[in-house]
Amino acid sequence: MTEHHYDLVIIGAGLSGVGVACHFTTTFPGKKYLVLESRKNLGGTWDLFKYPGIRSDSDMYTLGYSFRPWKERKAIADGTDIWNYIDSTAEEYGVKQNIRFESSVLEVKWDSALRTWEIIFIDPVGTKKVVNSQFLYSCSGYYSYHEAYLPDFKNLDRYKGVFVHPQFWPDSLEYENRKIIVIGSGATAVTLVPKLAEKAKHVTMLQRSPTYIVSRPSTDKNAKLLEKYFSEKLAYRLARWKNILASLIFYSVSRRWPGFVKRKLLELTQRFVGSAIDVDKHLTPVYKPWDQRVCLVPNGDLFKCLKAGRATIVTEHINEFTSKGILLQSGEELEADVVISATGLKMIPFGGIKMFIDEEQINFAQTTQYKGVMLSGIPNFFVASGYTNASWTLKCDLTSQYFCRLVNYCLKKGHKVCVPKDIKNSEKKVMQVGLESGYILRSIEEFPREGLNSPWKLRQNYFLDLFELKLSRLRNKNISFS
Repeated sequence: MTEHHYDLVIIGAGLSGVGVACHFTTTFPGKKYLVLESRKNLGGTWDLFKYPGIRSDSDMYTLGYSFRPWKERKAIADGTDIWNYIDSTAEEYGVKQNIRFESSVLEVKWDSALRTWEIIFIDPVGTKKVVNSQFLYSCSGYYSYHEAYLPDFKNLDRYKGVFVHPQFWPDSLEYENRKIIVIGSGATAVTLVPKLAEKAKHVTMLQRSPTYIVSRPSTDKNAKLLEKYFSEKLAYRLARWKNILASLIFYSVSRRWPGFVKRKLLELTQRFVGSAIDVDKHLTPVYKPWDQRVCLVPNGDLFKCLKAGRATIVTEHINEFTSKGILLQSGEELEADVVISATGLKMIPFGGIKMFIDEEQINFAQTTQYKGVMLSGIPNFFVASGYTNASWTLKCDLTSQYFCRLVNYCLKKGHKVCVPKDIKNSEKKVMQVGLESGYILRSIEEFPREGLNSPWKLRQNYFLDLFELKLSRLRNKNISFS
C-alpha cells in the first residue's frame, strides 16, 4: 500500500545523499522529500568502515560541502571527524527528520501513466512499504556494502590465524604485540599499516606491485592563514579553490608529462625513506602516475614507520596460505597471527537496486550517462557521481546544483518529466573513469556507457563540469521535457 507522495526521494544518507538533501531543502523549502537509508546511521562509507586509522584520502576543503565550511584542524581528516561533519550538517539543515533508517530499497518503478516513481522498500520491522515520488536521486554509491572483493586465495581454509577484510572489521579484534600481514598496496593498505604498527609486534605490507604514494601535511597551513584575514566562509572558499586548482594542475601535469612527474615523486619518496627501503623494488610502480589513484599519506606516516623498522614491504606474488601464514612464489613463508586482505571493493551499479520503466527492467549497461548526472531513457532519475582524480564530493556538489536548476526549470515551465534521449551505439563506449585499478576494471562493464562527445562524455575536470552543470543551457536537443 502506498503511503505518501513526495517531490523527491533520495536513496542513501551518506556524504552525497545528505548534500543533495541540503541543496534541495535550501532551494525548495516548501517541497517534500524523503531519504531512505538501509543502515542504522547516516554517513555511508564513513559509518560502514571501522578499521584502525580510517581517514580521508582527499583534503576536507574539497571533500567537504561547498555550503558548509570545514572547521576542524586537520585537512586530512579522521573518519570520526568526517562522520561528525556529515551528522552536524544534517542536523543544521533539518535533514535528519526526513531520513528513514533501516529502510532497504528493493526496487523502483517508473509509472509512465502517472508520471511518478514508485519506490518499494523494507522498513525496520520487515514490512514492505511503497512511496511515490516525482523525482528520484540515487546516492547509494558504487560498491556493495554487503560483499567485498576477495581474491581466490589458495588454501585459505588452512590458515589458523585471524583473517579479516577491512570492510568488515570486527570490533573484538586484538592486534597488540601480534605479527600482521596486510595484503594490498592501495589507499586502505597505506592507511592501515602505520596505524597497526603503533601497537603490533610487526606489520608486513605484502603487495604484488607498488603504488605511487605521496606525503602531505595533515594540516593545511595556508588555509589556516586565510582564516586569520578573512571571514570563515570566505576563507573556506579561497582554500577550497586553492586546493581544486592544485589537484587539477597535479593531475594535468601528470597526464601530460608522466615521466617527469614519476621521477619527481620517486625523488621525494627516496628522501623520506633514505636507505631503509629499496625504492626501485618496493615503491616504484610500473604504470604512469594517475593510471591508478595516487595514495596520500599524512605527514609521511607510512614512510616513517617503514624507516623505523616497525613495518616492512614485501613485493611478491602469493602462492598459497599455510597454517602459519602465507607461502610466496619465491618459496619464502611469511608467518602472521593476523592477515588483513585490503584487496578492494566489489563495484555494483546504484547499490544493486532493480529498476523498471513500467514493466520492463532496466539494464544499466545499455544506458548512457548524461552530464554525469542522468541516464538516457530514464525519466526524472539522477545519480550522485564524483571524481576519481580529485575529491568525490566536488562533482556530487555540482550535480546537486544541476538537479535543483533542472527542477526549478520544470516548475517554471510546467513540465512534469525530463528525460535524456539515447544516442547511437556507434557513439558510445565503456565508461572511462580515468583509472585502471583492478576493482574498477572487474565491474565497469555493468555500468552505464558514456558518449564520445559532450554532454555524454564523462569528464574528470572540475572546470569543464562547472560550465556544463552550472552555466550551460538546460534545454537542448539531447533532453526532452513534457
